[in-house]
Amino acid sequence: MSAIETSKITKRFNSLVAVNEVTLNVKQGEIFGLLGPNGAGKTTLISMLVTMRRPSSGSAAVNGFDVSKQADEVRKSIGIVFQDPSVDDELTAYENLDIHAAMYGIPSKERKKRITEVMKMVELENRMDDQVKTFSGGMRRRLEIARGLIHYPKVLFLDEPTLGLDPQTRKHIWEYVKKLKKEKGITILLTTHYMDEADLLCDRIAIIDHGKIIALDTGEALKNSLGGDTIVVDTPCAGKLEKALKDKKWVKKSACHNGKLTLEVENGEKKIPELMNIAEKNKADVKSVSLRKPTLDDVFLSYTGRTIREENASSKDRMRRMGKAWGRK
Repeated sequence: MSAIETSKITKRFNSLVAVNEVTLNVKQGEIFGLLGPNGAGKTTLISMLVTMRRPSSGSAAVNGFDVSKQADEVRKSIGIVFQDPSVDDELTAYENLDIHAAMYGIPSKERKKRITEVMKMVELENRMDDQVKTFSGGMRRRLEIARGLIHYPKVLFLDEPTLGLDPQTRKHIWEYVKKLKKEKGITILLTTHYMDEADLLCDRIAIIDHGKIIALDTGEALKNSLGGDTIVVDTPCAGKLEKALKDKKWVKKSACHNGKLTLEVENGEKKIPELMNIAEKNKADVKSVSLRKPTLDDVFLSYTGRTIREENASSKDRMRRMGKAWGRK
């Protein structure tokens, strides 16, 4: 049985189609990455999977439960870690977890056992009686992950779990996520703006844009799909240079973004001299040229025409809306 399965699931808001006939199959025990620019539909898709919004059409099941007809069963079987902080600063770590466990109907004796277990997992067992307001950002994220695990969910939704954290703390969170998969067999659906995070953690990655899944495969396969090398040209004449290269068969794909022209080519090192000659003939000033193998950033740019980056303000508004929607059918 799949952990998450959707069939042509769609969400409309009047004339806007936020999610457009998305079909997915997430395997049990898989870490599945969902990437997309803000407004692409990934948040709306997740909100339907966790029963915060009803689909307009199509269907979805989480842990075998229909998200529309068996919302309560879905909620009991999933954990959610929101991007925005959602723990109470004035309470201790233990109190936060105890309240959350009680909401899931876990008996008091069992709650103590589970709290101890999940706090050890995220290495916060020595801070159980400390108020959360004394925690660092990384410690809060670890506590929120512990809270999402308190009722032993089969599927854990992590929305931007390391956004805004320093590199060292991000790596620690990555270790916890990998441990969950290895030791607990939990299925994880992860959204992230960090390409290195998706590349390291995810077994498979789906890129969503304009409400549709436009690419889905392992990170390695997605990178290999671009083929050859990536040349990045820093030039104020990116559009002009792209037009001049339009008829060159050795240019497989091209994209302009923020004053840079990204090219996908074969034998990149041999094409740079020709590229520079074309730039000179077209009076396109070139500041720098770099050559490298394709990355997930290149995959994302190739499929969407945009780079992915943090947009904190809109993300915070989005998560507040999702938090208010919790409990609706």
